[in-house]
Formats: sequence, structure tokens, C-alpha cells
Amino acid sequence: MPTGPGVKTSTEENASLVSELEKAEAYEQKLRQLISDARDQLAAGNTAIALSLLNAALSDIDAATDVVAPSPKQE
Repeated sequence: MPTGPGVKTSTEENASLVSELEKAEAYEQKLRQLISDARDQLAAGNTAIALSLLNAALSDIDAATDVVAPSPKQE
């Protein structure tokens, strides 16, 4: 990480960045699990269940815009 004049790194800022990365990793794992579950259901011939799982994944993506891309703060 660069250091020098004009570059300020606080412990609080680092903690915030680590927290964001942990949330993003947890989100990625959750989506991967949903996709894996849907694939397993398709392989078992359970199309309706697979579609339901994929719909849940899409709903989760829509609800998690702050993880995928920070949304503008409401005033």
C-alpha cells in the first residue's frame, strides 16, 4: 500500500474496507451456493425447484445493490 505525503490510512478506514470485503465474499459464497443448489435440482429433474432457487438468487441480487454496487445515499 502506498505511503507518503497526502496518503492517509486510518485504522478505521482499513477496518471498513476489510468489512466490505468480508461482506462481498459472503455474498459471493451465498450466490454460488444458490447456483449449485439450482444445478443439483436440475440434474435431479426438479425444474420447478431449480427455477424457484434461481428466482431467489435474482431477488437476492436485487435486494443487495449495496453489496454489488453502492447505491446513492438517500437524503
